[in-house]
Amino acid sequence: MTWDVPQPTVLPNNNSSIQCVKLKDGRLAMVFNRASAADATQRRESLYDEIEDDDYVENLDKTPGQAGFSSFASAGHENAPFPDSRRAFWGAPRAPLSIAFSEDDGISWPVWRDIEVGDGYCLSNNSKNGLNREYSYPSILQGSDELIHVAYTFFRQRIKYIRFSTAWVQESEQADLSEAKALPKDERSGR
Repeated sequence: MTWDVPQPTVLPNNNSSIQCVKLKDGRLAMVFNRASAADATQRRESLYDEIEDDDYVENLDKTPGQAGFSSFASAGHENAPFPDSRRAFWGAPRAPLSIAFSEDDGISWPVWRDIEVGDGYCLSNNSKNGLNREYSYPSILQGSDELIHVAYTFFRQRIKYIRFSTAWVQESEQADLSEAKALPKDERSGR
């Protein structure tokens, strides 16, 4: 096995987990959230900002241009956040959950289909009251039955499992993702 330096793809990224597998026919299949972080209008301070230590949240530096650092970090804590250019963020919608195929080792992704469509709201970890409506942390494999098996979190309440054929993905009449840098918001909100 060899590794190459990662290269950007045309697939949108919302700062959420993705997973890719090589199919038996040689194509790549990637499961991901077809939403772009660049289009997200709201952010959270951290993944657990609702439950974190109040001292940490209160000490986050809100000074423009220094949002990537915090007073907490400058107080001597060694695990300080990265500058903005490398800082993770939370809150970009985690929906729809989609699958895409590539025949050229990930250069283009002309075949894709939405698996789950919704608003992907994840500005809250509260799944008990239905506030969190994300589809996330997907896992994918192709079984000996040639079917694609996908498992993912459903609204942070449970793990959902589905299986489908490659033909089901190919039957989709979706736009070609290999030509788009990011899809317009209205195309990501559903069909």
